[in-house]
Parts: sequence; C-alpha cells; structure tokens
Amino acid sequence: MSDEIEFDAESSATTWAAFGDLMSVLLGAFVLILASVIGIQLLLHNRLDEEVKQRQAEAARLKTLEQALAAPLAAGRVTVIDGRIGISGNVLFALNSDQLQPEGRELLQSIAGPLRDYLSARDEILMVSGFTDNQPVRTANARFADNLELSAARALTVTRTLIADGVPSSSVFAAAFGAEQPVSSNDDEAGRARNRRVEIAPIPRHTSNEKPGGKADAH
Repeated sequence: MSDEIEFDAESSATTWAAFGDLMSVLLGAFVLILASVIGIQLLLHNRLDEEVKQRQAEAARLKTLEQALAAPLAAGRVTVIDGRIGISGNVLFALNSDQLQPEGRELLQSIAGPLRDYLSARDEILMVSGFTDNQPVRTANARFADNLELSAARALTVTRTLIADGVPSSSVFAAAFGAEQPVSSNDDEAGRARNRRVEIAPIPRHTSNEKPGGKADAH
C-alpha cells in the first residue's frame, strides 16, 4: 500500500511539474506576443505621427509661399497649385519667342523679391520649367529646332531674369519639357494657351554629402 501511495505522489509531482513547465512556456509565449503587439502599435503610432508632421510641414510651406506671393496672386497674375507657381506663357512671351514682354518682365521683377525671401528661410531651390503646346515651331522662326528647344530657351530667360533681380544663382535652375505634360487639351486655342506656360517649383536642396539616390557618404 505504501508503495502505491509513494508512486501516486511521485506521479502527481511529475504531472504538476510538467503542468508548471507548460504554463511557463505559455506565459513566455504570451509575453512575447504581447511585446510584439505593443511594438507594432508603437511603430504604427510613430509612423502616423511622422506622417502628420510631414503634412503639417507641407501645409506650412505652401502657406508661406502663398503669403510671399500674395500681391501677384490677388491680381491673378500667377497661380500656386501644389506648391508650383504657374505663369501663362502669353504673359511672359509672344508666340514662338523667348524674349520677355514688358508685362512679363514686370511680373518677374515683382515676384523675385518674395521668392528670394522665401528661399532665405528654407533649404530649397527653384526649378524653372518651360512648357509649350504641341504645335510645331513656325518654319519662319529658325532660332528653335522644336518645342523642346523653345521651352528650354524660355526657362533660361526666366531663370536669368530672376537671378538679375536678386535670386541667388545657386538657388535656381532651368528645365525644359516642350509639349510634354500638358495641363489642358491641345485641340483648341484656349487649351494650347494654357499649355504654353512656365512653372517655378521649390524643391529640396541636395546636401553636398549626398550621392544620387539620396544616400549620404559614410565618411
């Protein structure tokens, strides 16, 4: 009888030990799962917080730009859409020309100061982009081989004018798109007039220790 009691006691002790080990394993697994869930929640929270900050910074940037250009915006001489300053090509240039008209020269002079002040407080540069409609350059105008060359000349004219009016040369550059990226249909004159334009867009300035692709040197 005593042997049976001892056997039952040993069996019960072994069972409770195994049960204890199982509970320890389950508790450990639960703690790991809980820690993982908390970690994921913190990561999502941080990402959401960062996204909110980025959107707030972008909204503040656009507000600053619109404030800097309040006068020409109120007069309807420029537009600001998604941070891009748009100027009608008809205001700046005659058809198939890269020579500024008096109204265009006056307009660029009026926005150069606000743009210079805007850049002085931000680590950005200006990309001046020229665009045309899809109509071939007039054969009588032998200066330009095609619309791409015409848009490049116009972008350079605006860039040089802004520099002459005080925008630092290190903070502005020209780009040409020709008839690419129209904002309206080229099927009628009104649409083609909207496509003949120059856009000035602030973009982040690349730091000197960055390589193409945004990766910094590890020196």
